[in-house]
Amino acid sequence: MSGAERITDPARAARLARAIVSDVMLYNAEAVSAGIAADDVFERLRPQLDEARAWFASRVDPDVAAKSNAFDRALVDVLVYRSRNVPSRIW
Repeated sequence: MSGAERITDPARAARLARAIVSDVMLYNAEAVSAGIAADDVFERLRPQLDEARAWFASRVDPDVAAKSNAFDRALVDVLVYRSRNVPSRIW
């Protein structure tokens, strides 16, 4: 990071993770819906999610990221839960 300190507060890290995943979902809405329906959302969005995870990691202290599991929680809370109305065989 260019001079800025990494986030060390787990709550701030969680908010950042949710914001990043929300952006991925917003800019890839059709792919998210298709991926939920086909049960391949994580594979379908692999490049976008890898980029999002890398950006999150660049902003958050590694110990906080590992202990909080904030990014993975955001994937479930934001990407999956907000897509719960998409018809899918997984629910």
